[in-house]
Parts: sequence; C-alpha cells; structure tokens
Amino acid sequence: MSKLYLIPTPIGNLEDITLRAIKTLGEIDIILAEDSRKTAFLLKHLGISKPIQSHHKFNEHKALQSVVDQLLQGKKIGLVTDAGTPGISDPGFLLVRECIRNEIKVESLPGPTALIPALVNSGLPTDRFVFEGFLPPKKGRLKRLTQLAIENRTMVFYESPYRLLKCLEQFKEHFGEDRQASVSRELTKIHEENIRGSIGELIKYYTTHTIKGEIVIVVAGNACL
Repeated sequence: MSKLYLIPTPIGNLEDITLRAIKTLGEIDIILAEDSRKTAFLLKHLGISKPIQSHHKFNEHKALQSVVDQLLQGKKIGLVTDAGTPGISDPGFLLVRECIRNEIKVESLPGPTALIPALVNSGLPTDRFVFEGFLPPKKGRLKRLTQLAIENRTMVFYESPYRLLKCLEQFKEHFGEDRQASVSRELTKIHEENIRGSIGELIKYYTTHTIKGEIVIVVAGNACL
C-alpha cells in the first residue's frame, strides 16, 4: 500500500538514528533527499541501498506532482532532509498537504530535531514555548521582532553562524540586553557548545570567539507580561 514516510535523520551524531528509521529506510521503494550526497553517505553507513531522488526547496514545487503520481501508483516513499525532522524549517509541508488532498497515507516517524535539546538545556522555561525557526532575512524581519518583543513564552530560533552576532544585536535592540538567552552550537557533535547568559553577555562572548556550525538560539519570554 502506498504511503509517504517522514523520516528524521541525525542532526550530527549518526548514533541518534532510531531503529524504526533504519527499518523504514530498508523497506521503502524510493528516498526523497534534500541533499542526495549526504543521504547517500548515511545510507552507506547503515548498509542500505535505495534509489534517491532530489527533493529540496528549489525543486519541491516542480517535483510535487511527480512524487504524488508515484505514490498513487503504489510506491512507498520516504522523505529525509539533511538533518532532523522533515518539515521543520526544511521541505515537507507542501508534499504532506498534497498527499492529504489525494488521500495518500502519511506516517511521520519521531526522531531528532535541534530545537528540543536546545530548549531543554537552555535553562529557560520549557512548559510553554514558541518555535520561530529562521526569521525573515530582510523583508518583514524588524516587524516580526517588534511583535515578538511582547511574547511571554520562551522563543526558539534557528540562525546562520554568519548572522549570529547581527541577530543578537537585533535581539538586544528589541528585547533588551538583560533578557536571558542561550546559544547552542553543533548539537550532538564533537564540538557541541551551549553558552547561556544575558543577550549582552552573549554578544560579548561571540565578539571574541569563532562562530561555526548550526546555531539554535533560545530567548526568554517577556517576564513583565
């Protein structure tokens, strides 16, 4: 029976892949990959050989109907991204929506995603939080930050290492330099780093330290509300 499987992959440490993900990768007919080279490396590590088709943000609209047609023909297809859970700041939403419209079964496997470990180890409240992902790079960015200035839940952001300092400076402007925050870098990898403190302290730290790798920023909500 045809089905789309959303298969999370490790965000760094390959040992984080689940037994269920390995089993599913071995049983499906086709793998849709955000980066076929990275997926091929993972499959080789797992000893799995499967046909791989590219499926990323630059071709997902164009490839959508082709994937749906294959599913309607009875194929079992798995979607993976470079790291983490498909659909979380990565391709996935459009394909899932189209599958639902065509009454194709969708199964999402639980697994790695960077936002949860970053949130939990930040030391900030975890009972209520909002995931913002990547803020708009230009248009709409300042408007969104202005809106978030009154957010009273813990906020989680993804950011490029090249824009981290600029992002923290903008947080300082909109949230205040004393707002507590945490920056997690290279989660689950050898050089994992979690730096906590006020936004002002984080700016001082990263002004004098090298910034590399995947970045997750966790910011406390507005305690005045």
